[in-house]
Amino acid sequence: MFPTLLIVDDEPSILNALKGLLTDEGFEVITAANGYECLKTIETEFPDLVLLDIWMPGIDGIETLKEIKKSHPRLPVIMISGHGTIETAVTATKHGAFNFIEKPISIDKVIVAISNALNFRRLEEENRYLRTKMISKNSIDGISLPIQSLNQQIAIAAPSDSCILISGENGTGKELVARTIHQFSSRSDKSMITVNCAAIPDRLFESELFGHEKGAIPQATSKNIGKFELADGGTLFLDEIGDMSLKNQSKILQVLQEQKFSRLGGNRVHDVNVRIIAATNKNLEKEIETGGFREDLYFRLNVIPIRVPPLRERLDDLPLLINTFLKKWAENTGGQIKSLSPEALDILTKALWPGNVRELKNLLERMVVTVKSDVINASDIPAPYNIDISQDTEDVLAPFHEFNNLKDAREEFEKEFIKTKLKSHGNDPEKTAKALGISKSYVIKMMRKQ
Repeated sequence: MFPTLLIVDDEPSILNALKGLLTDEGFEVITAANGYECLKTIETEFPDLVLLDIWMPGIDGIETLKEIKKSHPRLPVIMISGHGTIETAVTATKHGAFNFIEKPISIDKVIVAISNALNFRRLEEENRYLRTKMISKNSIDGISLPIQSLNQQIAIAAPSDSCILISGENGTGKELVARTIHQFSSRSDKSMITVNCAAIPDRLFESELFGHEKGAIPQATSKNIGKFELADGGTLFLDEIGDMSLKNQSKILQVLQEQKFSRLGGNRVHDVNVRIIAATNKNLEKEIETGGFREDLYFRLNVIPIRVPPLRERLDDLPLLINTFLKKWAENTGGQIKSLSPEALDILTKALWPGNVRELKNLLERMVVTVKSDVINASDIPAPYNIDISQDTEDVLAPFHEFNNLKDAREEFEKEFIKTKLKSHGNDPEKTAKALGISKSYVIKMMRKQ
């Protein structure tokens, strides 16, 4: 299918000439004689690109351009003028024109401009598609009231440039929240750089965050670009901010206040424009009371606080999360999508989930690998999630709690173990000994103690 071009000009000779030349180039061409006809044609024919003359009776090209961009902001428009000036070109570009071509028209220039505009539109569509997929991938799954509230907070906070402090237990998805905020922000076309504050040794902190010049530290054989510089124009995610030392907290605070930094071993001051999102599993207010966290940094980061609820507060989301994880596992491995029986789901809804969503994901992966059936039943749920199995284990171990030393407990266990194996081998000492890899005399000895 060939792209459709709309040519708008009040001179019939130009319309006919351009239409003929561009039709020969393989385009579908439609025409309009003025701005009003142009706007009407766009609504009925949906062209892929508009070639628009500036000087026309009625509403001129600039006014027509403004109207096009109001209702079709992504439709590329190339302006054409026989009396072009720099001021006119700047005005057209300011109002959304993709390019500006002067008369007399060179068909080669027109074709190049059309090709560039259509390629740019295609790339825009691809980027929007990829961004939509990324947002979907990073969205917070759930229908529970706590997750609905969380998503509302994200929607409100994302468009701003304010610092955000995300709090929540381990495994709740704090980084996922940070990525969702970044994807919905005006900085989504730039990078989000993640820094695990707990994983950086103090001696390497400045180098990691601010970079270093060649020779600034031992084994620094080349210049290193730090995380702040990499995140310029985008988002810097400071994960586990509560584990950062007081010394490094001071350095971070200075950069946030001044929006400037210098590489380690360098004298040049670099301006930086980053949006800070921090996350912690600690109660920073208590850390401030005990002297473990700077109060001024806390207030700098906590402009917009967001709390991620633990899984035990959003158990309504459990079926959705389970189905999502099982589906993703099947997609990644090419295996059959497994499901949980109602009884198995009921067992999982009663668990405490100290490891939150991460713990649930790991448990499901374990069961998908170990359970051969397409349906995971209650009996497949391991301890300690399955209370019945846990109780059975306690019943088995109960007799051994009466012993005060390991030797007696071990002897009792061996006696019970061999007794069980004897039954499975028809009380034949020789077969039992062979199966267990022990001597027949030892089996007989244990039999006499029964």
